[in-house]
Amino acid sequence: MVEWTFPRHPRSVGRARVELLRQAYEWSLPDETAETALLLLSELATNACRHTDAPRDRHILVTCAVLDDATLRVEVSDADPRLPDPRDAGPDDESGRGLALVAALATTWGAHPRGPGFVGKTVWFELKA
Repeated sequence: MVEWTFPRHPRSVGRARVELLRQAYEWSLPDETAETALLLLSELATNACRHTDAPRDRHILVTCAVLDDATLRVEVSDADPRLPDPRDAGPDDESGRGLALVAALATTWGAHPRGPGFVGKTVWFELKA
């Protein structure tokens, strides 16, 4: 398992992608799995940076692990306790499709409040490698 902490800033999305790409290479993940993981991480990290109702000085935490059954799990934690609320984006909407994309491409995904002693939530997805 690896984890990285980033400031809650739009540039952190790209930085998180770079770290995941390096780790995917180190773990020898298939290209398709890595590419999908990068896309889904972008969606979750963007949500954590853009839509979080928390002070700007709070950070986001990205955690990645390959589970026993060759499943990649990626988690993004932020300081906002509100769980994500997927919405139906209309054809003319310029945003609002991120969680639908995660639901469509991930093997499974979900969200939960962070554990005792922590503020906020964790949103995660899994991909079969």
